[in-house]
Amino acid sequence: MATIVTEEEELVHNGETLPILSSSAKNMRMDKLLATPLPTYDSTIPGSYFWTKVAFWMCRRVAAIQFRTTSSTREAPLEKGGGGSMCCAWHTNGLMDPLGVFLHHPKEFVVGGRHDLVTRPLLGWWTRKLAVQPVVRKAELLRGGCTEDEAQHINGRSLLALASGITHGFGCVLFPEGTSHDNSHMIRFRTGPFRTVLAAAALAKANDLPMPTLLPVGLHYRRREYFRTDKYIEFGEPLALPEESIPDELVEAVSKGSWVEPPAEIVFAVRDKLQEKLPAFTAHTDSWEEHRGVHLLAHVEARMNNTPLATWQDEVHAARVVKNKMRTPSNALPPLPLEGVRIADATVAAEILENQGLDGRDLNSAGNGLRRANPLHIVPVFLRTLLFLTFLPFSVTSLGFQVALGRLLGDSTDEGQDARTSYQFLAAFFGSLLVWPLIAALWLGAAFMFHESLTSLVGFDWRIALGESGMLRFVAASLAYLALFPVFWFSGKTFSWTWDDYVDSRKAWRRRWMKGDDRQNLTRLLKNLLEANETVTNS
Repeated sequence: MATIVTEEEELVHNGETLPILSSSAKNMRMDKLLATPLPTYDSTIPGSYFWTKVAFWMCRRVAAIQFRTTSSTREAPLEKGGGGSMCCAWHTNGLMDPLGVFLHHPKEFVVGGRHDLVTRPLLGWWTRKLAVQPVVRKAELLRGGCTEDEAQHINGRSLLALASGITHGFGCVLFPEGTSHDNSHMIRFRTGPFRTVLAAAALAKANDLPMPTLLPVGLHYRRREYFRTDKYIEFGEPLALPEESIPDELVEAVSKGSWVEPPAEIVFAVRDKLQEKLPAFTAHTDSWEEHRGVHLLAHVEARMNNTPLATWQDEVHAARVVKNKMRTPSNALPPLPLEGVRIADATVAAEILENQGLDGRDLNSAGNGLRRANPLHIVPVFLRTLLFLTFLPFSVTSLGFQVALGRLLGDSTDEGQDARTSYQFLAAFFGSLLVWPLIAALWLGAAFMFHESLTSLVGFDWRIALGESGMLRFVAASLAYLALFPVFWFSGKTFSWTWDDYVDSRKAWRRRWMKGDDRQNLTRLLKNLLEANETVTNS
């Protein structure tokens, strides 16, 4: 039996406090975990082809509304053919992190995740259709969620299934930190991703298949907990695995379908290899305040060079350059605080902006103050507002429940701020599946009930648009019913555009009416930064 530690006790494992379990993570249903379907490798998709395609099609539609901008880059081609890849990233945004990788990588994926992904209501049905494999974390084991034998059995089964998928050319994403968190830097690496990819390499070696690779991925969100934030996915250079170091014993064991732990020294060597690369793909700062200060410095420098940062992607890379100038690039966890008057002034200035809901984008072209609103923007804002009001009845009826539920769940979850947008996403995803068919039926019923008024409005009787026979009337009604679904989705887009305009207008108002003391302090600090940057440039 595993040692049971209560939630009230502080549990330290290998020098780091294990997370307190959420109510969902505590609920370990061993019967469902053991009955989780395994992936299949005789198709182009490891799970159900139909439900996987439906799920990802819907995920793209929801993500298009949830994020204001999305971009991705690749340091090397991510071919659909060849060996599989183990994608590793830091983990600060719950379900949105793996989803970001899935939607921007060309390969289909075998998926592993926290055990309750396959046992939760509704979500569990979908994840089982996608052949998601449950993983028991050290926190669940040591806090008494299951016995050590049960954890080893489930994890061995899941990791071997994921390794087999990678060997067959699929992608996989596992997070070396082992948990989603709120830190501005990576936390201690666990070994699950490296044990899995080494098992995949052993399978590939046994079957004379292309070797898999380890792929560092950067997941960058402007403000991860905000609706309509900016997202940037950065795929790094794939890291080759030490094929010659994989022992024959491991090759023989996994080729027979048995899970055997790879030698610890090889696991640690692969882990250390990734740890040299991956922190650079993250915020990697001592605090979020310092992170905001670095990004403000990037904006100030860009304005001095007359190269304003037009996109979130540009800002991420510019901030990385600034950070590397101030500190020798290091993979130390946690990173040492940045030192110097510049970063101290930038951090204070960034917090003045943060307290007003502003950031470096709100600086004027000279970088010495706040910019003014552009009156020409009123025209597109007015047109988008008219469009939103036109579709408002559809927005309220089709999205009102999801918005309320997502806000309620996101603000009341016991899983931390990093889970907030996950609940909003799930509310939108499942709300569309469960609510829209009913709402569409009610709209269709209303169209029949008030058909005379509707006919007067549009100029023709929509019920007999295709003909007057009973069959053609049925077809017309069916097409009208189906047409309501894209209307609902577009009404969501008009809502998101109007929300963007509201946020931008609120920022313009705050720039205009910032308190005198805050404005004076900000102006003074920006002047110091400009002078310091000019001194550095001239020297």
